[in-house]
Amino acid sequence: METFWRRGYEGTSTRDLCESTGLGPSSLYNTFGGKRQLYLRALERYHETATTEQVELLAGPGTGQERLRALMAHAIDADVAPGGDAGTDGPRGCFAISAAIEAAALDQDVRKVVRRTFDRVEDAIHTIVVEGQAAGEIRTGTDARTLARQVLSSYYGLRVLARVHDRRDLLLATALATLDSLRAR
Repeated sequence: METFWRRGYEGTSTRDLCESTGLGPSSLYNTFGGKRQLYLRALERYHETATTEQVELLAGPGTGQERLRALMAHAIDADVAPGGDAGTDGPRGCFAISAAIEAAALDQDVRKVVRRTFDRVEDAIHTIVVEGQAAGEIRTGTDARTLARQVLSSYYGLRVLARVHDRRDLLLATALATLDSLRAR
């Protein structure tokens, strides 16, 4: 997963995969069926691990606003830290976003995995918005699903911005402005 996450699908060679897995080329293809199949498995693994972590943050303690802030702050911190959240050569950002940009338009299977990942995070955000609206914490003039997509778009936009903008304070200010726009007045 790490190799594809850092280099992308097109930027990852068979040699890179052999080095990262410790397998020879024939063993790699016999074990995984090819580069594309391994890429899909890596995306599935990301869905099982990183996406689960995001959803768990959203299900944690605190108000809806606090949980949304925790998600965004966690992503910003991971993305702007030296070496990204893997502690190696440069920030990785979000593997699902990278896959969406690089491969989802061309590969239906990649699109399905990325869509499932995006939908899972959106559903968790939607739950928070519904709860926040019921508690009077989040404005009610807009449909909860629309507000969830607004937050999701801002969240993923921050993940992209963090690849080229390493100032945590600016990224966090953007996240806080997004969250402020949700507040019930």
